[in-house]
Amino acid sequence: MPTDSFRIRSDISLLAVMLVAWLWIYPAGTRAAEKQVVYIVAKSDLPFLKVIGKGVKSVADANGYNYVEMDSAANLQKQLKNAQDAIARNVAGIIISPIDNKSVSEVLALASRAKIPVVIADVGALSGDYLTCVKSDHYRGAYELGLATASAMKEKGWSDSPFAMVTVALTRRNGQDMTNGFRDAMKDSGLTKEVPSHPMQDATPAESQKIVKDMLVATPTLRSVFIESDQAATGALQAIREAKKTGALFVVSFDSTPDVADLLKSESLFAVGLQQPYLIGKKSADALFASFAGTVPARQILVPVLIGTAKNITPLMVTANKTVFGID
Repeated sequence: MPTDSFRIRSDISLLAVMLVAWLWIYPAGTRAAEKQVVYIVAKSDLPFLKVIGKGVKSVADANGYNYVEMDSAANLQKQLKNAQDAIARNVAGIIISPIDNKSVSEVLALASRAKIPVVIADVGALSGDYLTCVKSDHYRGAYELGLATASAMKEKGWSDSPFAMVTVALTRRNGQDMTNGFRDAMKDSGLTKEVPSHPMQDATPAESQKIVKDMLVATPTLRSVFIESDQAATGALQAIREAKKTGALFVVSFDSTPDVADLLKSESLFAVGLQQPYLIGKKSADALFASFAGTVPARQILVPVLIGTAKNITPLMVTANKTVFGID
């Protein structure tokens, strides 16, 4: 008859065998990552992308999943390495704000082979297998800004005056959508005197300041300018102040900083289109988690752009603080 010590040794041996088998079947990476959601971000120090991450994390936390953020630091090789690392850990899903809409195709191909679902937040993709792309409705937002600008120009008696746009790179879909949206609204409102647009390379304040300064010299009768970047709007406003043209033309921008209310109330800015990155992140994660339950999301999900003016910015900030700037 076996002794108690023999039984204990046998039980320990059996447990050891079971443990080895479990470790073999479920490798360390799989066990550690089975309830992880990864957000691969093009450049983590960009405020817009930071707020997208907050939106993703809110949904991951609510569902009991670990949230992991991987910074690609605007480096294509780093972006690919982040994707490989996430796949090696067998994460539940990936949300990515890619560096551009071309390079993300490599990430999508890797994830598809590993059967890991991917949601694209913001930029989009030229091709590839992904659940959905969640982004701002750039066209509609810019169109509404154009309508507001055209109406104000008509009230001032500036219907026959020229307008201009300082655009982001027009090789990007969001740049195309913003430019076309604003232009279509002005055209539909009967304003057709457009100064040739000036695409920016880096969208820095210094770059836009020079562009707008040159515009004001070349077209002294300019009555409105649409700036497609919040940082670039800072440079444009500086150029207008230096030319002593404050109040002589409407400045409209896409995106802004938390001091947007002051800029609008001082009439430095006439109107601003505010993207809602927190909602982009949240809706991206909502779509990912819905897919875990078998729900197939729409191929594209558009998030509305808030339109802020001096008249509505105070009540609008109640919403914008959270959804635009990520302030709890």
